[in-house]
Amino acid sequence: MDLKLLFMSTLFGIICCSSAQQEGNECIKANALSCGECIQVGAKCGWCTDTEFLKQGEPTSARCDELESLMKRGCDAARIENPHGSQRILKNKAVTNRKKGAEKLRPEDITQIQPQKLSLNLRSGEPQNIKLRFKRAEDYPIDLYYLMDLSYSMKDDLENVKNLGTSLMKEMSKITSDFRIGFGSFVEKTVMPYISTTPAKLLNPCTGDQNCTSPFSYKNVLKLTSNGHQFNSLVGQQQISGNLDSPEGGFDAIMQVAVCGEHIGWRNVTRLLVFSTDAGFHFAGDGKLGGIVLPNDGRCHLENNMYTMSHYYDYPSIAHLVQKLSENNIQTIFAVTEEFQPVYKQTPAMLSISSKLPEGVTITYQSHCKNGVVNEGESGRKCSNISIGDEVSFNINITAQGCPKQGKPESIKIKPLGFTEEVEILLNFICECDCHKQGIKNSDMCHNGNGTFECGACRCNKGRVGRQCECRKDEVSTEDLDKNCRKDNGTDICSNNGECVCGTCECKKRDNPEERYSGKFCECDNFNCDRSNNKLCGGTGTGSSFLFRLRIICKQCIITIYISLPFVSQLTLMKHATGSSCLRECVQCRAFGTGEKKDTCERDCSYFNLIKVKDRDKLPQPVQAFPLMHCKERDANDCWFYYTYAVNNTEKEVHVVETLECPAGPDIIPIVAGVVTGIVLIGLALLLIWKLLMIIHDRREFAKFEKEKMNAKWDTTENPIYKSPINKFSNPNYGRKAVAL
Repeated sequence: MDLKLLFMSTLFGIICCSSAQQEGNECIKANALSCGECIQVGAKCGWCTDTEFLKQGEPTSARCDELESLMKRGCDAARIENPHGSQRILKNKAVTNRKKGAEKLRPEDITQIQPQKLSLNLRSGEPQNIKLRFKRAEDYPIDLYYLMDLSYSMKDDLENVKNLGTSLMKEMSKITSDFRIGFGSFVEKTVMPYISTTPAKLLNPCTGDQNCTSPFSYKNVLKLTSNGHQFNSLVGQQQISGNLDSPEGGFDAIMQVAVCGEHIGWRNVTRLLVFSTDAGFHFAGDGKLGGIVLPNDGRCHLENNMYTMSHYYDYPSIAHLVQKLSENNIQTIFAVTEEFQPVYKQTPAMLSISSKLPEGVTITYQSHCKNGVVNEGESGRKCSNISIGDEVSFNINITAQGCPKQGKPESIKIKPLGFTEEVEILLNFICECDCHKQGIKNSDMCHNGNGTFECGACRCNKGRVGRQCECRKDEVSTEDLDKNCRKDNGTDICSNNGECVCGTCECKKRDNPEERYSGKFCECDNFNCDRSNNKLCGGTGTGSSFLFRLRIICKQCIITIYISLPFVSQLTLMKHATGSSCLRECVQCRAFGTGEKKDTCERDCSYFNLIKVKDRDKLPQPVQAFPLMHCKERDANDCWFYYTYAVNNTEKEVHVVETLECPAGPDIIPIVAGVVTGIVLIGLALLLIWKLLMIIHDRREFAKFEKEKMNAKWDTTENPIYKSPINKFSNPNYGRKAVAL
């Protein structure tokens, strides 16, 4: 095995230590009732603190919206609460640039990872990015413990290991001048699988004339030492043992190596554990085969360097090993035969540190390794082929969702596996807005002090609801209050577009933040006006010397034309969405002789000049130096007509297309609807007829049955089909004299 490969990868893991331990617009859907609730929804959400921001019918939760939408709705950017996360570096000691042969440093004086401590303020949904540097220091101390399977099948490997100490010391001297090596061995629990064997078999489990040592669970043969010759001497004295099943008890041995630091001699330096075997492993639950049911306690049980509780505690689980190896900063390397490589290839991934993060916190990694290699996802946690003196970096994004642990601080630690150095990250969560600090408790603005006035709105006390906390929760649906939410006695509550809360309508929200209900009874909206070019009220437009602005107020399109000419200030035109405006009726009567004003056309509609054109291409376009409005209307016969309205100095001009655009034939939709309706009605009629016939048939059959039952003629004392089970036979010789023989 190429020993240089033992130090060729660095894997970053997480240890969590608790200090206390769209579709659609997500901001609108959250129905946040306070600024704090709003900013916890996501990083896109802001809260408008302007006290005059809400329109009639809009609930308090309408203050929470995406930033762009809030500004479009008229909230000044200075009145929007939108806190951001931040970070501070608390300890930032530079990595050590030390060459081999330089002045010897203590391990605690060597720095390989930077920075060492940070503090993050996390806003929900907003990642905080930190960059970590890692540099393999020259001449950094290393402890290596060799743990070997001494079952009979490893006999040849033991001969090779006997000279390993000297070779390792020679190779490691090229990497570090401070290297120590130790040795341990394992076989299997003595209580299993030898339960049915004889004592002689326990003393020498090998067959034939092979001299083997009795089986044992784990033995610490040599404490970590810098004496390579002592390693060779003690390993040379080891004898193989035997086992009756293929899996070995190696996990028992790994656990003891991890938790028995004083016995092993681990220092606070790079810690490596080489695990050598040619078989699989037992794990938690297998101990039941030998009657062992107590779970492994994860404690040291070495006496005279022997594991003494193998008969008492079960094997450890993989998760338990992960925890203990992580706590003791031990990196495990598996040296196994080709047959079991697929099994153990999965084990390093299982033994990588994956401790639980604080609730609501996620971490992603991006590694920048040698030769410009960039990895992301799970691969972003590691860099391979790191040699002495190499430097790599990791970009780490830490994101919180909501307000974990009610805002209590948390901490996590990030460290490279096999090293004792770590980065401590303190996590603080932004759960409230800055304006929360200026809140007025029991404010008069919240209906006799029934809430706290903060961030431009009332945050109601427990049991109170309403924009001003004016109602108790148990009275929000009373009949008297509902009357105040009806436009008249015959209409739905809040026009069926909202809910009645404390006698006031709170209008429903739409998935599209640009669309809203409003009005005292939620009777208004800004998305049901007539459309032109698929834009509400024709949308907005600009000309060379004027600007169109569009507002929609309670189903009315308010178009304001701002003119840059010095002699014209501003012109406002109102066009009703229902199409009953005076201008449309006048154009209709003068151009086509139809409409409601056809009888009074000359009297009411002579205030503009009418000019007919052949088609829409001939209509004026907005390039001249006076305001122009394009219109598209529909008459009572579903025919469309197009015209423009302009004010040229003091003259008002209307250009209209002289022909109507009417449907080519009858509207297919009503026809199809009529056909479908007819088919449905016919089907229902046939179904009713069939049901009626079945009822009549069933009644006739029942009457026939009753009649036949009454006319039955057989004798009721004897069943005509009854047959007795008793048969009588006569003996023909009965009563005759016996015949003499």
